Amino acid sequence: MTDSIGELERQALDAYLAGADEASGELWARAHSESLQRHDRSRAARCVFWIVLDLFNRGEWARGNGWLARGMRVLEAAPECAELGLLLVLSARQHLKQGDVDAAWQASGRAVELAGQFDDAELAIFSRMSLALVQARRGQFPDAAVLFDEIMVSVTVDRVSPIAVGVVYCAVIDVCRSLFDLSRAREWTTALGRWCSTQPHLVAFRGKCLVHRAEIMRFTGAWPEALAEAEQACAWTDTHPNSFKYPAGAAFYELGEIHRLRGDFASAQAAYRRASEHGQVPEPGLALLQMAQGKLETAGASIRRLWSEPHAGVLRGAVLHAAVEILTASGDLAAARTAATELEHFSERYDAPAVRALAAQVVGSVCLAEGDVESALIRLREAWMLWQQLEAPYEAARVRVLLGQVFQHLGDRAAAELEFDTARAVFQRLAAAPDLARVDALRQHSHKVATGSLSARELQIIELIAKGKTNRAIAQQLSISERTVDRHVSNILLKLALPSRSAATAYAYQHGLLSSSG
Repeated sequence: MTDSIGELERQALDAYLAGADEASGELWARAHSESLQRHDRSRAARCVFWIVLDLFNRGEWARGNGWLARGMRVLEAAPECAELGLLLVLSARQHLKQGDVDAAWQASGRAVELAGQFDDAELAIFSRMSLALVQARRGQFPDAAVLFDEIMVSVTVDRVSPIAVGVVYCAVIDVCRSLFDLSRAREWTTALGRWCSTQPHLVAFRGKCLVHRAEIMRFTGAWPEALAEAEQACAWTDTHPNSFKYPAGAAFYELGEIHRLRGDFASAQAAYRRASEHGQVPEPGLALLQMAQGKLETAGASIRRLWSEPHAGVLRGAVLHAAVEILTASGDLAAARTAATELEHFSERYDAPAVRALAAQVVGSVCLAEGDVESALIRLREAWMLWQQLEAPYEAARVRVLLGQVFQHLGDRAAAELEFDTARAVFQRLAAAPDLARVDALRQHSHKVATGSLSARELQIIELIAKGKTNRAIAQQLSISERTVDRHVSNILLKLALPSRSAATAYAYQHGLLSSSG
């Protein structure tokens, strides 16, 4: 009978790693029942641990909670054991989902105590991972990061189940991403990729690894490789449609991001649609795509709605970044400033280089749009240095474009050209077509070109429009009639082939038509 239980456990493990989730659960359940028949409560409880871990990862919390309660009852009459610690790890996860951080902390702490009492490698790893997750939720990010590194070393040297290895890799990478610890996420994604390559028949975790690798490659500027990895990740959906461990929606979203940045808007639209079909929110990427397509009103409505919704972690940071970009382009500087300020406060909470760089970048861009070029220069230089340290060439190049605009405002055309040329070289290498077009437009339509196309009065008026002034306020400031202002505004839109005041505002910022004064 003992051998038959062991064979069921091996079959359950193989089924799990092969992506046969339901079959794996059934085999663990059979092993659990046979263990109870042999009065081996500890072994029966360990089977419950794998069942519940599987169900929680699928998002089937009701079934998982039912099995967890059963496992706890199984151990009621048994002496303390490592399996109790494993079940407490799952209890901590349940408490975190319910928002009860204190209860999760207590359960994790007790699991760590049991790990110290029993020589069980899997309990040692899972209990520390649970504690680190709770620390991260409590805002103890440095402590959590140190513990995550220790855990990741453990899974490479201790004898633990391949399920434990894969679960820990993916969980730690997810948390590092959520904390904007991109350097650590990149390092452990590389390690996960190496581990997956040693498991030729592995289905579980491989799809998620592909998505993480595509994200990291895009971030580090390896866009052709990122595109190939994202396409492979999306193809995984068709060959493994029933594997819950594969984040199909995230794969299609990442594919959409790469297509959008490269200027293949039709493919991006299709990828975002597939992401939505798989349950992934296709934003803020879709809103940024709408902006790139010239649909500013639609993009503005989308980002305002998304901004008003509660989001946390990476998604909240991405939403705020997109909000600043879209609202600035739409001429709503007050809202853009509010979003930038929220992102700045957000960066203080996470205190990670990536989110600090993002905050400095958006605050600098808003300062530039408002005409405060001195403040813009300080924040943008900070952002550029941080992106350089993180080896993020695309983001660093985008900041250099903003710096070029700052130098245009300051009249230092040589410095502006240097920034534009350096950024252009990066965009060309990445095949970032929209950014290439924008930097070329900035170089061609300099302040002198714009001055030649508009009269002195029209230059005054477009600057005041960009600063949010109404026609009535402009008339009062310039001591002219409101009707005259109306005529000048019409002429400006006609000369520049612009559809609206919002477009005129964006044109003014993009072409350096604002003076350095407030």
